[in-house]
Amino acid sequence: MLEVNLASPLSEIRGIGPRFLMKFKRLGLRTAKDLLWHFPARYEDWSQISPIADLNLGDSKTIHGTVQEIGIKRTWKKRMVIVEALITDESGSIRAIWFNQPYIKNVLKEGTAASFAGKVALRKNEFYLSNPTYELLNGAASNNETKHTGRLVPIYPETRGLTSKGIRLNVQKILEDLESVPEFLPHEILSGNNLPEVNEALHSIHFPENTKDAENARRRFAFEELFLLQLNNLYQKIALAKEKAPEIKASGQETKEMLAALPFELTHTQKQSFSEVLQDLERFRPMNRLLQGDVGSGKTIVAGLAALVAANNGYQVALMAPTEILVRQHYKTLMKFFKGFSGGIGLLVSKEARLFYGDELETSIKKSNFLKEISSGKVKIVVGTHALIEKNVEFQKLGLVVVDEQHRFGVNQRAALMKNGGVVPHFLSMSATPIPRTIMMTVFGDLDLSILSELPKGRKNIVTKIVDPENRDKAYAFIRGQVRKGRQVFVVCPRIEPAGAETIITRQELVKLEIKSVKEEYDKLSKKVFPDLRVAMLHGKMPASSSTKRGLASGGKSKEETMNDFTAGGTDILVATSVVEVGVDVPNATIMMVEGSERFGLAQLYQFRGRVGRGVHQSFCFFFTESPTRQAHERLKSLLTAKNGFELAEKDLKFRGPGEFLGKEQTGMPDVAMSALQNPDLIKESRAAAESVLRKDPNLKTLPDLKARFKEFRKEVHLE
Repeated sequence: MLEVNLASPLSEIRGIGPRFLMKFKRLGLRTAKDLLWHFPARYEDWSQISPIADLNLGDSKTIHGTVQEIGIKRTWKKRMVIVEALITDESGSIRAIWFNQPYIKNVLKEGTAASFAGKVALRKNEFYLSNPTYELLNGAASNNETKHTGRLVPIYPETRGLTSKGIRLNVQKILEDLESVPEFLPHEILSGNNLPEVNEALHSIHFPENTKDAENARRRFAFEELFLLQLNNLYQKIALAKEKAPEIKASGQETKEMLAALPFELTHTQKQSFSEVLQDLERFRPMNRLLQGDVGSGKTIVAGLAALVAANNGYQVALMAPTEILVRQHYKTLMKFFKGFSGGIGLLVSKEARLFYGDELETSIKKSNFLKEISSGKVKIVVGTHALIEKNVEFQKLGLVVVDEQHRFGVNQRAALMKNGGVVPHFLSMSATPIPRTIMMTVFGDLDLSILSELPKGRKNIVTKIVDPENRDKAYAFIRGQVRKGRQVFVVCPRIEPAGAETIITRQELVKLEIKSVKEEYDKLSKKVFPDLRVAMLHGKMPASSSTKRGLASGGKSKEETMNDFTAGGTDILVATSVVEVGVDVPNATIMMVEGSERFGLAQLYQFRGRVGRGVHQSFCFFFTESPTRQAHERLKSLLTAKNGFELAEKDLKFRGPGEFLGKEQTGMPDVAMSALQNPDLIKESRAAAESVLRKDPNLKTLPDLKARFKEFRKEVHLE
């Protein structure tokens, strides 16, 4: 018999034929390790073995008996196949019934001894087992000999045509033939945290003797993933601390003058965050900081002040955002509040470039000439998309990189920007997405954190309502009344989910579905609900600006023109996708209307709401929902009571899990680790263990198995 190792393809394992291989492939399982790490989602407790005579209605138990008779019949009305067997033991007999499983008659022949696990139901005043799980018995039965009955039975994530029973059978085959798996966690970490050894844990998570064994095994695998994640964070911090960064200083007098030049006073947390950024810039090691705050909390001003400090020290600054609309917003914000800055603020998007050298002298410039301005160091602050890190963009002396809504900026990305004798630029990330504390401690554990917890003075609370279908017309009437008073409206549409849970959809197809959602909502609002109002739409397939409108249908507008019309008051209602950044500062927009709000995360809904309430007028937010479920309503009600976005993020973590913030496909993290992101104690323990290992052996020279596993982990999990 060939021994199986973790790398063994499933195709080479005994008993796994083409039929199973195809279904395992559908689940993304190709090797022995893939299948062994396809952990149970839950367990069914069939551990109580009962004599047939002791069974009561509603019991979920296991019996050991012999098939006395078995037959098959079809129902005429529903054309359903029913297999019915009479099972006996020394105490009595009971019938077992299976629906639409005709093959069972060929497996459970008369005289066959088997174990049956199921729920006792009642039919025609007679007890019977409904659709029981079964397995054949050879000789005396015991808990150790059975895998599907008479024990705690694992239930796995399944796919069409592949049941948990089929998965259990194949997992059992692998475990029987598996060579010993190397343990990469040091012994002192296992014993210090009461964790089982890996081979023991693998058996216990798939075939536990009891609930405690299953929980300990799950805890071990969650711990190891968190431990590797923390190890990765610490490694990145250590590696970055070894790099050389420019020393950027600002005198107290210079800072006072910069703040005095603003037309408003910074909030307390803005001042505190700016101070933390300045302290980082003065150090010789690269800053790696996340500036977090609600929409409208003033992150761009803090980043802009940091950019001015860097520019005044002779360094260049790259400010990047994920969409052209957001890039233009940042560019206009910098021009508006730093009118006296003559060092050059540039805009670079697709095929357009613009320059501002203070005193409101803004000009358009050819992209080729603009790139020369950057490479010569003449323009100090450049605002653009991630195209700024492409090869054709060369900075002469880059000192600071600011990125909006990208929490990480890796060493390779920094290297792409290093044109200054190996000096690594400082990095500041901005995010309006509130991140729960436990996720901050792990996934973003290598980042220093600054929080803007206040909104600028004078902001009014936004009146928020959850709108059920029966109140939709009332909400529409209210919106019409507000527009007649001169106010404007944002409408955000949900993503249309493709039919069928197993549908594989490309990004291009997803964009089409989202555009369909926007177009349908636009047609409904413009033609049926508000035919008397000016309604426009904005989606990802529209050209970014008038300079990229080639091939656009006659009369069509670009994103820039659409947003400019809305900002100038030329449009009453703007209908947009959720993925198109519409967070432009439009003080006259006082209503945010979200369709299908139950499909969004709470943190995302909180951000949508933050896009209104920026002017002197009272603002309103309407979350429309079609969902009748109590949980959906309870979740949405959190938006009415939460004090801030961070409180909401914690609630969303409980409601929807870590995937709401990260997405398993985005990180490569297994389910067991994703679930563990809600366990602060385990996170602290894993952090302490990682720190202990690196203190004793920074290069993992004495821990070759850990070093090898850590190398694999860094390939598997992509967090940048």
